[in-house]
This record gives sequence, structure tokens and C-alpha cells, in this order.
Amino acid sequence: MELKFRVAGRIAKPVSEVFEAVVNPEQLSRYFTTGGAKGRLETGATVTWDFHDFPGAFPVKVVDVVKDRKIVFQWAANEGSPQPVDYDTTVTMTFEPLDDGRTLVAITEEGWPETPGGLKGSYGNCEGWTGALCAMKVWLEHGLNLRQGFYK
Repeated sequence: MELKFRVAGRIAKPVSEVFEAVVNPEQLSRYFTTGGAKGRLETGATVTWDFHDFPGAFPVKVVDVVKDRKIVFQWAANEGSPQPVDYDTTVTMTFEPLDDGRTLVAITEEGWPETPGGLKGSYGNCEGWTGALCAMKVWLEHGLNLRQGFYK
């Protein structure tokens, strides 16, 4: 059995603006990738995300992008220990326009084995994606970088 989670939140902006804030590296770097993002998220691309509060730049392998609807990517799993693991997890982000003009963003991540390390890694990423949604909302709605200085 694999571990999997889903987090979601509503952002008071149109779906096209919210989607662009994720696929555009300049925008993503303003609220999420504290060390910067390199490369636009497009199907088949490998981009790099860097986090000052989590050492190292991470390759992100983009599996599928459907404009204003969905982004699927894979990246190296992390089990929260200094020992690297040799498998990827899959992240699926969906964007749903709501009748009131807001956008529902849902993020699912899966692929950890049902082990103590897999459990620790999935909990850590669940926390991280929840924070990312909050940071995205605050950035898009109020222009504030919630993540800067939050973790370190």
C-alpha cells in the first residue's frame, strides 16, 4: 500500500491567474521557492526548484500540464532523514474555477511506501503543501510573501 494525501484551498482570484502563479517560475519564486525556480512548468520539461530553508535545488520532472486545469510532476522522495531514498513521489495539482470567481486548488501527493520513513516523509510534505497553499493565497490576494523567514 502506498501513502497518499490531499490538501485544498480556495483563492479569491480567477483560475487563469492562479494557474499562472504556479507554472511561471518568476511568480512561483515570489511566494514558494525561496531560493528561486528555474524553468516554466510544461509537459515533458525538467525544472529546478530551490528552497533556502531546505538545502539544495530539486529537479522537478513535469509529467503533464493542462492549461488552467492540472499540473502533474514527479520529484525525489524525502523521508525526513539524512539518508537519501531512491524513489520519486507524484504530485497532482488541480485548478477548478468556482461560480463566485474564486479558484479551488487541490494538491495530491502519492508514492511513499507504508514504512516509518514513508509515513514521516508524507506527513512532512502534507505540512509543506498546506503551507504552500496558504502562501499562494496570501501572495495572490494581498501581495505578501508568507513563506519568507517562516521555516528558517
